[in-house]
Order: sequence, then structure tokens, then C-alpha cells
Amino acid sequence: MIRPACHRAAFVLTVSDYSRREIAAWAGLSEDRILNVGNGVGHPFVASGNAYDSGYPYLLYVGSRKPHKNLTRLLQAYAASGVHRDIRLLLTGAPDAQTHAESARLGISGQVEYLEVPDNDRLAAVYRGALGLVFPSLYEGFGLPPLEAMACGVPVLTSNVCSLPEVVGNAAILVDPHSTDDIASGIRRLAQDTELRRQLRKEGLARAKTFRWERTAHKVSGVLARVSGQAPPPLEYSDDYPVIAELTK
Repeated sequence: MIRPACHRAAFVLTVSDYSRREIAAWAGLSEDRILNVGNGVGHPFVASGNAYDSGYPYLLYVGSRKPHKNLTRLLQAYAASGVHRDIRLLLTGAPDAQTHAESARLGISGQVEYLEVPDNDRLAAVYRGALGLVFPSLYEGFGLPPLEAMACGVPVLTSNVCSLPEVVGNAAILVDPHSTDDIASGIRRLAQDTELRRQLRKEGLARAKTFRWERTAHKVSGVLARVSGQAPPPLEYSDDYPVIAELTK
């Protein structure tokens, strides 16, 4: 259904240049008909606010258990890094048999925790309580967790493939998601280098500031105006926009 719809549409909107290229190749569609309108980040993903008190230091993984999320390699890298002796790995969501079995095989069951997060307010607090986000995904069309983490002032480790470098820029540790050794090395740097975490927090907050819902809305409005033959709306940013006010403190 989607491929024919792409060819019938005036324009196809997507959220990253990577996705734009992927859609063009998959649908056989000219890239000039596919527009990247981006994504944004908003409340409650800001640096100020309650932080989750786990009672222990933790690295955080946010996401599903689908194969492309690369959770098995993350567990293997976490075990190989040696940081599990002092820092736990917190996974959002309920325990599942496969993750539990792999953790047991690696001898890290006692260091892998699970937390169900019912809403974004709770998730933002869990981000703020973390030493860092670990997100070595194999495939993302955008990758919201790294952006949310940066907006919350949390250092990020993520993949050097697909859309993720486009999201984080130079404000994260980038690793080869196919290499357990590379992920493990990145985890050690993230866990052990206090100055690096401080720098990543600063750069991450600045990077997150560039992903504004106003910009996305303006781009979408511009496309709708173009299709309907109207003049595009003016681009207006408000200095008291709450997310931006938080990020620029």
C-alpha cells in the first residue's frame, strides 16, 4: 500500500535525510519529492526536574526488544566492559525470556534491571537519573531516545550508522553497532570518564536545542501551503517557548 501511495502523493514527508534516501531507494521515487521535516523534542524532556532514584548508578537502555535494536550485543558488551561490577544496566519495559536468558548466560543477571515506564514524565525522570544512555541500534529512521536523553542532560552512546549520527552530531560517543568490542570500549569511556560525561552533557543540551517542534511545524505548514498554492507561513520562534527556555539555562 505504501509504495503506490508514495508515487501518488504530491510529496512524502519524513524525519531524517537517511530516511529520505531509504524511501527513495525502496519506492523508486525521486528524492526531490521526499522532504525531511525533522523531529523535535519537548516537555517533559528537559534537564530540570525530578530524577529517578534507583539506589544504584545505572546506564539506561530505552527501546523495544526487536532484533534491530541490538540488545543482545549490548548485553554482551556490557558484560565485557567490566563496568557491571559497579554500574547496573537498566532496561525500560518488562522482563522477557530471551533477555533474561542471555543475561544469565553472561553472568550478569544480578546487574540487569527492568523498569516499566507508564508515561513520558516518568521516562524523563529515568533519563535524568542515568549516568548515560546506551543505544547501539542497527537501524533507525530517526532515533528519539538519544534526542530525549540529550534534552534531559544525559550523555549518550549510540551507533555510527543509519540516522543516528545525523541526530546526535558530535555530541555523543559513536560506536560500530556490529562490534561488541567497540560497544564495550564506548561503555567503559562513558562509565569511567567523568570529564567526558560533563562535556557530552553540555554538547548534548546544545544539540537538542536545534530540534525544535516549531521548525518541524513550519516545514510541514510550508509543504501544505505549497500543495494548496498558498504562501508559506512566516517562521516564528518564541524565546519563552518552554523547552527552549529550559535548554538554554
